[in-house]
Amino acid sequence: MIRLQGARTLFYKETLRFWKVGFQTVAAPVLTAMMYLLIFGHVLQGRVQVFDGVGYTAFLVPGLVMMSVLQNAFANSSSSLVQSKITGNLVFLLVTPLSHWAWFAAYVGASLVRGLAVGSGVFIVTVWFAPPAFAEPGWIIVFAVLGAGMMGALGLIAGLWADKFDQMAAFQNFIIMPMTFLSGVFYSVHSLPPVWLAASHLNPFFYMIDGFRRGFFGFSDVSPWLSLGVVGTAFVLVSATALALLRRGYKLRH
Repeated sequence: MIRLQGARTLFYKETLRFWKVGFQTVAAPVLTAMMYLLIFGHVLQGRVQVFDGVGYTAFLVPGLVMMSVLQNAFANSSSSLVQSKITGNLVFLLVTPLSHWAWFAAYVGASLVRGLAVGSGVFIVTVWFAPPAFAEPGWIIVFAVLGAGMMGALGLIAGLWADKFDQMAAFQNFIIMPMTFLSGVFYSVHSLPPVWLAASHLNPFFYMIDGFRRGFFGFSDVSPWLSLGVVGTAFVLVSATALALLRRGYKLRH
């Protein structure tokens, strides 16, 4: 039986943790995304068109929104665990009777909130540059929630593995960032050479962003049902791994 007692309190603590420094955790990523839009949109608008009748700036907005959701959902759970390890306050959680399910629900839930909050902020500030068309809004919700949930669970794995900030930075720089930028945020993957095109189709981030973009335009590089299958499978596998590590207390009790 799944025991979630105490998950609400831990979820509140994790949500309050990032909200207390909202200028850094929410406002800063929104500003970064807006700078991407201003620079790439100004340089490439009128020179690049991916879908018929869709300008490059409009194409770029959903990619930036989803990129912000994914990166910030990952950052929330991973940074929280690493900070708790380094400062030594993780012991206060270890002495509680929280189950591994409660830990997972609280950390991933808070990551979901932060990811969606930042994504909403990015959408609000970029909508002035390219008013959106919600062709199939259901896909927007499905991929935003699944993507943020998967990245929150992946952040848990990274936070459990890392013992210091430079290890976490390596995880972000060598895994998260390359997968993000090779996912089609700024371009259609069909513009890539064959080798990189094949590599992109092995990247679950590509399916998250492509499915999310489908909700705005009704166009996508692959079927949204294929994207849903890939993202759903990735979410289950990553979540199962995170739960298994939490159940073992991997790198928590030393």
